[in-house]
Amino acid sequence: MASLKELKGRINSVKSTQKITKAKQMVAAAKLRRAQAAAEAARPYAERLSGVMASLASKVSGDSAPKLLAGTGSDQRHLMVVVNTDKGLCGGLNSNIVKEAKLQAKKLIADGKDVKFYLIGKKGRAPIKRDYENRIAKLFDTAHVKNPGFEEADAAANELIAMFEAGDFDVAHLVYPTFKSALAQDPTTVQLIPVPSPEVADSSDAVVEYEPGEEEILEELLPRYVKTQIFGALLEREASEQGASMTAMDNATRNAGDLINKLTIQYNRSRQAAITTELIEIIAGAEAL
Repeated sequence: MASLKELKGRINSVKSTQKITKAKQMVAAAKLRRAQAAAEAARPYAERLSGVMASLASKVSGDSAPKLLAGTGSDQRHLMVVVNTDKGLCGGLNSNIVKEAKLQAKKLIADGKDVKFYLIGKKGRAPIKRDYENRIAKLFDTAHVKNPGFEEADAAANELIAMFEAGDFDVAHLVYPTFKSALAQDPTTVQLIPVPSPEVADSSDAVVEYEPGEEEILEELLPRYVKTQIFGALLEREASEQGASMTAMDNATRNAGDLINKLTIQYNRSRQAAITTELIEIIAGAEAL
């Protein structure tokens, strides 16, 4: 049985941990609203951009389509662009993203495809490296930036497009968390490169005439679309991280409180037993005299 000193030290230790988890929960709650608003504000832009691209793509023939839209003509080499967080203490968020990425990679490998990984964020590196160490193509670091934004998305997209133009892969898939609520962040996988052909535009968009030609506009819009997708993934990651962190730290704070209560009861019982033992020894000694 632990001594009174050990129990007291453990209670103080858990109380210190509880203060940290409570502070982390409050910080995450304060950041969540802003991160959620940013993620939700970016979604309509991405949807509208997809609509414009649908109208343009419907007017471009296969021979004149840019490479980012037409692809290489092969789907043998695949690149998994996995977006994880740079910080921990956010529950099972990162493990769920890694699990989704590994599941998609396993399916592709089973079909005889060559799979590589492009990792954004620090927390997904170790678990993926354990199983696919030789398949990690590049690492993109966002840890040096307090709030990753469009500049980081632009740099990552430019690097991916350069790799695509150099023939390093045929198809790129983006794996990232989609923020639903503080309790739910769903891992999502979408095709990033070549840009998937959007659904056919509505008839209301069919009469639109573009100047300059559709091919020239697509040449400009396709890289921007890739950047927008990565930027949106980073925003979703930030919102998901704060939501998951707030929930995880709330649970940790509650568990610490329960543990403190149990340890306090154990401490009081041990202390009462020690006092009773001392009284018995004093009484026995007095009677012996």
